[in-house]
Order: sequence, then structure tokens, then C-alpha cells
Amino acid sequence: MKPIIGITMGDPAGIGPEIIVKSLTNASVYDICNPLVFADARVMKAALKVCKSNLRIRPVEQVKDARFEHGTIDVFDLKNVDMAQLEYGKVSAMAGNAAFESVHKVIELALAKEIDATVTAPINKESVNLAGHHFAGHTEIYGHFTKTKKFAMLLADEALRVIHATTHVSLRQAVDLITTERVLDVIRLLHDACLQFGINNPKIGVAGLNPHAGDGGLFGDEDEKQILPAVKQAQAEGYNVEGPLPPDTLFAKAIQGKYDGCVAMYHDQGHIPFKLVGFKWNNETQNMDSVKGVNVTLGLPIIRTSVDHGTAFEIAGKGIASEDAMTIAISYAVKMAQNKKRNQEAGVRN
Repeated sequence: MKPIIGITMGDPAGIGPEIIVKSLTNASVYDICNPLVFADARVMKAALKVCKSNLRIRPVEQVKDARFEHGTIDVFDLKNVDMAQLEYGKVSAMAGNAAFESVHKVIELALAKEIDATVTAPINKESVNLAGHHFAGHTEIYGHFTKTKKFAMLLADEALRVIHATTHVSLRQAVDLITTERVLDVIRLLHDACLQFGINNPKIGVAGLNPHAGDGGLFGDEDEKQILPAVKQAQAEGYNVEGPLPPDTLFAKAIQGKYDGCVAMYHDQGHIPFKLVGFKWNNETQNMDSVKGVNVTLGLPIIRTSVDHGTAFEIAGKGIASEDAMTIAISYAVKMAQNKKRNQEAGVRN
């Protein structure tokens, strides 16, 4: 199976279009999938110039019109950017609206089963909100338009896989949102995701919220009152899970292979160790040599993966952005789409 992968351009003032062009330069991407970019075709043509690429852009109005031939990027042309007003590295309502419409359209077609999976380039939350679309990020947009109540963000890169009990909220709000029900939900989502990635009987480590996972209540009681009951219930259901564990050792062990997945309680608790592993800063060039890592939204009726970095406005339009994360995000989407298809076929046969 060669799935159709819908790729959103992200914020047109950011590096999204560039990393898409660079990723689709690789013939190996076309060997595993049929990529279709959702963007304004003029934005993608400008990205070709930025990247000094010999590829061509082919605008289409329907999925069935795409040819999926390496050397030509099929673009589902949304025609929603005024190129005279577009400035790289600038926050604007126009760019935010274009990014939002790209995401909305790809969700719509994935729900209609015209495409098999979706991959998103980075958006700028300020621009999206300036355009009147009041969402904290991609995860919340997908949750809203798929009418999904129980979903979560998973970061994945080689041995480290981290799911978040809470994401784009204040730290004060996060503490209140960490309930036994929520922690149990994300343990189940993480277990199912690992199975989709081909990991049998995954071992899951659950991070504590407080220093030393509360240390028996000395540093807060949330670990014992909310997180521990979720872990015990998951164990009773047959999951291979441990916790709550001090996060300062949990992630170090996970990177070395002790755990197949980790549950983080809030945004930065999970993102910091993940980016320490996947982001490689070059102090001489003052740029990132490599930016790896995939963001997967779990619990949705459709597949969504994404790069795990921002719009990088400071380098947008310079042609130096790394496409590593985009290429990996596409490969994850392909793997998940193929496994989903196989599971559906197996279910029909059974």
C-alpha cells in the first residue's frame, strides 16, 4: 500500500514550505507514499526559489487530479495568500488564516477518506489567532474538527516516545487538569500507539508531577492522589506500566531503552528531554545542524503527524532550514497508515 499523505504548508511566512520542498526532493519519499501538499501554489513556487530547487509545482483542485511523480510537487491549490503582502518572518493575520485553512481542508479530506494520513508543517499561534481562529495549536484544531474529546500529543524519535497529559495551558492549569481519569486515558493511548509502531507489550513509565514524584507526600500529594491510582488501574487492566517515577531519571532511562514510552504531566516536562535528544545546535554557525522529532496526535479518527519545531521565523526565506523532522514525520504517517489498513483488513477477515 502506498498511502496518500496530505501535507499542510504551515505558516507561509515560516520555514514550512521550504522543508516540504527539501523533503520532497528525495525520491525515497515517493517510494513509500503519494504526497499531496495543501497550500497556495504560489507560496510553494516561491519556496522552490528559496531552496534553489529544480522541482516543479503542479496545482490541482481535487485529490484525484494528482499524479504523484517525483520531480513535480502536486499542490492542492487553496489560493489564499496575497504574495505582495507576504513577508518571511512576520506575524500576520493573512498568513495565519492561510495556515489554518490548509489544516482545515486536510482534516476535511482525511475524514472523507480521500487521503490516508495528514502531516503538518509548523503554524504560528499568534498569526492564527490574529486571523480569528482561537486555538492553542494543531492538536486542539484537530480535536475540534474531528469532534474528539480524548486526544493527546505524542513526541517520537528513535528510542524516546513521550505522551503529554496536558499541553498548551499554564502550569497552574496543568496541575488542576492532571486527574486519575486523564492519566489513565493517556496511558491507554500511548500503549495503543506503541502497538501501531510495531512494539509488542510496550513498557511504559509514568512521570511524577512534583520533585521526586512527591516523595511520599513531602512535596505535594498529586502523585499519590491522582497519578498512582491511574497506574494501578492500568496495571489491573494488563498494561506493562510503572510510576509515578521521578522525571529526572525516567527520561534518562527511557533514552537508553528501559521504557518504550513515557507519560509526561505537562508540556515542558516532556518537551525538554525530547528536544535535548533531537535538536543539534551548532555554536559556530549559530544554527541548528539537525532538528529531529515527530509530533503525533493520538486518539483521533484520522492520522496526524507533524514536525516538532516551530516556524523558525528568524531563518525563514534563507533556505537553510533542516528538513529532517518533516521527512521523519512523513515516514511515521506512512507507517501508521499502513498498519491501520492492515488492522482493518484483519478485522474484516476475522
